[in-house]
Amino acid sequence: MILVITRMKVISEKRLELSQTIASLSGSIRQEKGCKRCDFCQSIEDEDRLFLIEEWDTRENLMNHMKSENASVFRGGAQNLLQGPYERRFHTVFSPAGMEET
Repeated sequence: MILVITRMKVISEKRLELSQTIASLSGSIRQEKGCKRCDFCQSIEDEDRLFLIEEWDTRENLMNHMKSENASVFRGGAQNLLQGPYERRFHTVFSPAGMEET
């Protein structure tokens, strides 16, 4: 599984607009092949610090998403609403045998 965390610092006056844009996209992102999770979160310490957390089952499905209309709309929509470039990190997650919770 691949975990993608996108960190953003929104312009205060644009927070509602960005939140509405991401909320409108997250439902259709969840419907994309391989998407296991797509959550939009706000920091409790800084209301202008926002996060998009995604989980994808395979690299191939993630790459297809990155080329999708949803990803393009996010990139275009976020660009003018942020204080600076967003930061995106990719993490490979695995569940080793025997370490499942009981």
